[in-house]
Amino acid sequence: MSELFGTLSDGTPVHRWTLERAGVRVRVLSYGGIVQSAEVPDRDGNTADVVLGFADLDGYVTHPEPYFGALVGRYANRIAGGRFPLEGRTYALAPNEGPNTLHGGERGFDRRVWDGAAVAGGVRLSRVSPHGEEGFPGRLEMSVTYTLEESGALRIAYEAVTDAPTVLNPTNHSYFNLGGRGHAGGHELRLAASRITPVDAGLIPTGALQDVTDTRFDFRRARKIGSGYDHNFVLDKGVTATAEEVAELYDPASGRVLTVATTEPGLQLYTADHLGEPFAPGDGVALETQHFPDSPNRPGFPSTVLRPGEVFRSETVYGFSVRR
Repeated sequence: MSELFGTLSDGTPVHRWTLERAGVRVRVLSYGGIVQSAEVPDRDGNTADVVLGFADLDGYVTHPEPYFGALVGRYANRIAGGRFPLEGRTYALAPNEGPNTLHGGERGFDRRVWDGAAVAGGVRLSRVSPHGEEGFPGRLEMSVTYTLEESGALRIAYEAVTDAPTVLNPTNHSYFNLGGRGHAGGHELRLAASRITPVDAGLIPTGALQDVTDTRFDFRRARKIGSGYDHNFVLDKGVTATAEEVAELYDPASGRVLTVATTEPGLQLYTADHLGEPFAPGDGVALETQHFPDSPNRPGFPSTVLRPGEVFRSETVYGFSVRR
């Protein structure tokens, strides 16, 4: 089901699609490809929205930087110095976090209106990112399909082609709170990652891969998250052709469980320690499936280069269940 959600200041309409299956209801916006809400039951059958968001379009327009529920790109996470080399040229991007480029620049995918079309079980959003948008090379034709599976799991499938060599690293930036409200630091996380990419003071990877053993980054056995995380975890499975489960988030109070499966090699754990009004720091947990930050400047990291004739494909599946 689709409906008009609001209108931007330039008159552009924004639509909302409602997906419902197996007791799960998810709402997706054409503005920013935003997952506005995900309503799921707890162990007693009580339903709550487990994704942080706003009731109206103005909330997203006036609070863009936390990227609530948004489709992020062209490049999720950070690119050092807002520039990268590719096939003998250096491309200068739009810096929007000091000297660095974060989540696609000043006006990335999260602030664009996408074309929407209903598909079986969901909606496909698409748009053309023109050559030079935010400094990225190549005309990029991209689609992102949101579907609910029979189990009520939300599958997000990305597909793109380009007419010139470019880099691409999209993700979804939902903040999850399985209790529906309050601080999420008491959630328990299990994450299949034996290493992280350590960062400098500007949150740019140093290029090393750090073992998590005997550190606060070891979530290989489930434990409470706490706070203070904005780090990329190197998933043990690496890049895969199909989505494999890599994480489980559990809220003991409600019994709700969120599983994350992905084709991607990394996952950014962000405990939202800097959220502001109308939310409080730590009210949500972001589990951003991705390639590594600053990969275009790190030849030793898995490549994010997309060339003409290639088709970019990536999938992430968020599964919902309860534990009695």
